[in-house]
Amino acid sequence: MTPLQPGDCLDHYRLEALVARGGMASIFRAMDLRTGRQFAIKVPHPEAECDVAFFERFRREALICREMDHAGVVKAMDEEESQSRVYMVMEWVEGRLLREVLAEEGALPPERAIRIALGICDALDHIHARGVVHRDLKPENVMIDAEDHVKLIDFGIGAKAGARRLTFGKLSNIMGTAEYISPEQVQGKRGDARSDLYALGIVLYEMVTGRTPFEGSNPFALMNARLKTAPVPAREIVPDLSPQLDSILSRALERNPDFRYGSAQEFACDLGHRDQAGLAERAAPGGRERRRQLLPKEVLLYGALAAVPVMILALMLYVARIG
Repeated sequence: MTPLQPGDCLDHYRLEALVARGGMASIFRAMDLRTGRQFAIKVPHPEAECDVAFFERFRREALICREMDHAGVVKAMDEEESQSRVYMVMEWVEGRLLREVLAEEGALPPERAIRIALGICDALDHIHARGVVHRDLKPENVMIDAEDHVKLIDFGIGAKAGARRLTFGKLSNIMGTAEYISPEQVQGKRGDARSDLYALGIVLYEMVTGRTPFEGSNPFALMNARLKTAPVPAREIVPDLSPQLDSILSRALERNPDFRYGSAQEFACDLGHRDQAGLAERAAPGGRERRRQLLPKEVLLYGALAAVPVMILALMLYVARIG
């Protein structure tokens, strides 16, 4: 099977331009010859179509995108009754990838970064409510238009609650991208909605500072860094960043998912009401929350230990008196 090129026809679609080429599939801008409408068509590379696991992932991505109905999530069209080959038809989205914006403009003004993050929160809330986790949230998978309206794309490794895990040769068993993957995914766990919120924390950190919070000479070093080190507080990079936003970022990047935001709505609430966001002191993400929660128990333990010699002394005095 020969690779498709702009100008080729795929059933009743004419491929007009190649807009993205990934390791396993290409995306074309195409025109429906019946209606004149533009669509995006995702076509697996010929060699990928022979991979059973990839085919299942491709099918799952199409199903997820057909079920979503939100302005912030790319929509896939219903599958045709007969197709000459495997492909997915999606709505055509006008705009630019967030990665392109960051590459061109560098760090964004905090208010703009927050506006984009709020749009991502809204989209994540929609997919999470339907049992879907994106698992690869990054600037390459976020499109924004001229008014900074958000559209999440590429659910290629998205997961739906209850779906079985799948792997294939050209994907690591650890899912996600090194700069944005959550600590629990690095440890080989599947991850849940909080993993997406961690990735959003990294995206927001990058939007306001112009860099990601962890560094490494290779992907494995990058992933390992988040298990052993804490990110540099955003205010150390951008001193005029508000303490409230710095605190929000710190919570989003907690190493333990139990200490992060529990939902996209909760994350959005703090972003939208930063004057009311908690400013709890955090020595470093992943550590301070645990110490704060264990403190009452520690006080009781130390109090009990301190009382032991007092009780022994009192008992000795009592025995001496009655003797």
